[in-house]
Amino acid sequence: MPRNNIQQLINQIDWTLIEHELNERGYATTPPLLTADQCDALIGVFTDDSRFRSRIDMSRYKFGEGEYKYFAEPLPETIACLREFIYPTLATIANRWSERLGNAERFPATLQEFLEFCHSRGQAKPTPLLLRYQSGGYNCLHQDLYGEISFPLQMTCVLSARNDDYTGGQFLLVEQRPRAQSRGDAIDLDRGQAIIFPNRLRPVRGARGEYRVNVRHGVSRVLSGNRFSLGIIFHDAK
Repeated sequence: MPRNNIQQLINQIDWTLIEHELNERGYATTPPLLTADQCDALIGVFTDDSRFRSRIDMSRYKFGEGEYKYFAEPLPETIACLREFIYPTLATIANRWSERLGNAERFPATLQEFLEFCHSRGQAKPTPLLLRYQSGGYNCLHQDLYGEISFPLQMTCVLSARNDDYTGGQFLLVEQRPRAQSRGDAIDLDRGQAIIFPNRLRPVRGARGEYRVNVRHGVSRVLSGNRFSLGIIFHDAK
């Protein structure tokens, strides 16, 4: 898909609704961002180790059961465009969250400016990744922090077809609210659809004002088949 088509697709998203859902329930889902052909193309890249800078066996580190690979530069054009075009709107939301929480931190208007800041702090390794879970695979609850600089929002796009390519494997989000028990959501995603969610924490408005909610994410056990997904993280890693 050409750059202009990807940008047009992103511009058609109801970002006001996305922000409302992020504020109200802690996550938001998009319409399909990738076609079946684009999903197949990315899945096909998984076996080409020349496209990646590292591979993680999740069981080795007790992260779960499965594997994921971090892309090397240059990123596939589709991923680079999604990352570039979605960032500005998410930066606006992130800055509003910072203001609500009383943080001085503000995020620049473009991805290039933000990545230059990451690189100036020693975080220069690309973080978009492909993940594969086979039957029995899962991902433990975690946060994707790769250094002192982190962007408050990230995105996951499922590349496999639910119920056709795999069963189970729901996207998991768990919030730990102060002085309360954790709250969890299990979200089904259609092929090519993305979920936007907090990288680490989000603001919630309570009776006494704004407070911070800690958020972790993962994937429930895949019951059958193979589940591939694309993770787009906006900060780079050390």
